[in-house]
Amino acid sequence: MAKRSLDAAKVAKEDEFYTQMSDIERELQHYWQHFRGKTILCNCDDPYESNFFKYFALRFNQLGLKKLICTCYNGSPVQGDELMIDWGDFTDEPKKIAYKVEITDVRDMNGDGAVDLSDVQYLLQNDKNVLSILKTGDFRDPECIELLKEADIVVTNPPFSLFREYIGQLMAYEKKFLIIGNQNAITYKEVFHFLKDNKIWLGYKSGDMSFRVPEHFKPRATRYWQDETGQKWRSMGNICWYTNLDHNKRHEFIDLVCHYSPENYPMYDNYNGIEVNRTANIPYDYSGTMGVPITFLDKYNPEQFEIIKFRKGDDDKDLSINGKTPYFRILIRNKHPKKI
Repeated sequence: MAKRSLDAAKVAKEDEFYTQMSDIERELQHYWQHFRGKTILCNCDDPYESNFFKYFALRFNQLGLKKLICTCYNGSPVQGDELMIDWGDFTDEPKKIAYKVEITDVRDMNGDGAVDLSDVQYLLQNDKNVLSILKTGDFRDPECIELLKEADIVVTNPPFSLFREYIGQLMAYEKKFLIIGNQNAITYKEVFHFLKDNKIWLGYKSGDMSFRVPEHFKPRATRYWQDETGQKWRSMGNICWYTNLDHNKRHEFIDLVCHYSPENYPMYDNYNGIEVNRTANIPYDYSGTMGVPITFLDKYNPEQFEIIKFRKGDDDKDLSINGKTPYFRILIRNKHPKKI
């Protein structure tokens, strides 16, 4: 565990992407019905910095939560200036330790008619809620796994570099979740089979997202900037939400307008299927197998399509057309092709 914790610390330093409140609000508004009466776990979230913690703490009563649990790994590397916690005898350096916060009661303690961060700050020092030290804060640590067992739903932005292991743990413990990940995670063999079997799916938002990053983050040539306050930012164009919570978008049918013709849809060399280079170009009248980009999953409705397999032809080599291999393809079939 000691070596793994050191490795995790190194990885965590490269994975410190802080999600904007606006992105959290935009996505989570579609899942409120799932949260009532539930214990929510944010197990990659320091209350000093995490907008996931702030989102659920400030809406604790509105969402009807049973409990909110947040854990962080080895404290926050970023100076907190919104939510300061008095640790008392715990430590002289509160930023250097891992800890958990458990909230079961949020009230308007300052009498201003609203529950805000000042109320949450007070409640963290009140005996109605629990603040305690963790050994490592690593989501794989036994004490953190016990918190996972207690939780009903996990909501967070986990380390992208540990995404395979992170989502594997959620599935092993049969947890409901809503997490942020790189779109390329679709291509991981440890993830794709869950997508194929409709055990997980994408949320509402896919595409570009900007993250606040800590001071030690090294400048990049693209998708990196500093704002007028000196805060560093990083954006990525291939971010999406992964979940197993049902939502309305998952049941929307794609309006197909293209007609199949052999000259417009070439066959693969090594598989009995046609190449469709854009989701918008899926033909409405083709009943066979089609290869589509991984971005198709953003619009995937299991009532309309069936996922067959990923990337490989009958010879177990990458799909190819005239000897050339297109970017990764998901092989699908239209369950309800129209006849002409």
